[in-house]
Amino acid sequence: MLNSNDEKTLLLKGISSVQIEDQLNSFVSGFPFLEIRSAAEPGQGIVQVLDEKLPSILSEWEEYLTTGATILKFVPASGAASRMFKDLFEFLEKGALVPSNDFEKTFFEKIDKFAFYDDLNKMCVQNNAKTIPELISSNQFNPIVENLLLEKGLNYGSLPKGLLKFHSYSSEKRTSTQEHLVEGALYASASGCVNIHFTVSKEHRSLFQKHLSDTIADYEKLFGVKYLVSFSEQKPNTDTIAADENNAPFRENNELVFRPGGHGALIENLNDLNGDVIFIKNIDNVVPDSLKETTVKYKKVIAGILVKLQKQSFAYLRELDQPSISHAKLVVISQFCEARLNNQHQALSTLSQEELRTYLIGKLNRPIRVCGMVKNVGEPGGGPFLTVNSDGTVSPQILESSQIDMNNPVEKQKMLDATHFNPVDLVCGIKNYKGLKFNLLDYVDKKTGFISLKSKSGKELKALELPGLWNGAMSDWNTIFVEVPIETFNPVKTVNDLLRPEHQ
Repeated sequence: MLNSNDEKTLLLKGISSVQIEDQLNSFVSGFPFLEIRSAAEPGQGIVQVLDEKLPSILSEWEEYLTTGATILKFVPASGAASRMFKDLFEFLEKGALVPSNDFEKTFFEKIDKFAFYDDLNKMCVQNNAKTIPELISSNQFNPIVENLLLEKGLNYGSLPKGLLKFHSYSSEKRTSTQEHLVEGALYASASGCVNIHFTVSKEHRSLFQKHLSDTIADYEKLFGVKYLVSFSEQKPNTDTIAADENNAPFRENNELVFRPGGHGALIENLNDLNGDVIFIKNIDNVVPDSLKETTVKYKKVIAGILVKLQKQSFAYLRELDQPSISHAKLVVISQFCEARLNNQHQALSTLSQEELRTYLIGKLNRPIRVCGMVKNVGEPGGGPFLTVNSDGTVSPQILESSQIDMNNPVEKQKMLDATHFNPVDLVCGIKNYKGLKFNLLDYVDKKTGFISLKSKSGKELKALELPGLWNGAMSDWNTIFVEVPIETFNPVKTVNDLLRPEHQ
């Protein structure tokens, strides 16, 4: 199916013909659903931290910060904010003269509450010789939206969320990127340094760099820290080929069409980093300073749980290095794996002593992550489940609905039974007990991709997404779910979300 020109394209992108063949086969075969044992819940896969335990867990983290370990914040920030303004784009497209639905009415009625209001007002005066109140009083709503979204104005419809002003303070208006700087200083500062890594798109990288260079000194002075900020872009070799209705390569002007592989591609970016403990949190999940206390506390809580479990795992691995380890000790380590790491094996008693030692080494010597989970209140997102692995063992996994057979009423009910969902609140340990980095690509379940229908130039195509970053890309990590307060989850999916009390 590939010609000589295609081969040159693949060479430039760093993609092999074998990869293309595998991807095209995936369009044909699809991806298997995962077998669910049950939804995770408190006492059954989800840890609830008692108030009296908080001080010791928090001190565990504070002590770790003094060890010289490298702490890093990893913030996926490459997505454009166009979906955030979907309703306003539709307002322009339908040519309405006045707001007609609740979303539009709320936006204009409370427009002065947005942190970007002053910038938008200046743009309206510059381009239309009228202030926002003057435009509204004369029923000129379209120019306001145009000045917000389009290139002639603030261009918010094409910028990434990280460059949009989210919150208002008496002395400044902060972008979500700046809020991550503040968060980093509050829970991820070690030896006076805060390491933050942003994954950005190529076209926006220079804008991010300028934005930070213009303001970072103010935050360094405010918190008495030094920020070490780095950037990366999604790698071209993680793009996936698009297919037509016959599962053949989709072409435009006789050229192969590729699409970004989704956030799962970022496992490559994460794999390139050299941190001992890495926090992962989405760019839009931030709150103003007045509400940061709970977020900061529970970031430290999940980090404290991680380093305590990691310390115990490392100690056990050193004991497992000794072939003469006692059977009694193997039983203790097995109980740790089951009770603390939720790795369940129904046939441990049938294994010989050496088989059990080998099994435990394999289960403990892998990357580890602690994932904050919030109670399900109807927000969209994947959820925590206990799933059956190919070797028959059971382990915690974060699943999306696409990984569950929703046509099977039994499986569908298991998803509906989920009491918690995934707010993307992770802290990760990516080094082994000898201090060496794991190759994170070895722990990806490649059978957990996703196929969706898209269109290009009016033609339907099939798009292939790689296993999600916190789903299949971390499938073979040790995973611990911890309940965190709903107050720690405040995403901005639409512009009107910025009007919620938690963003004001």
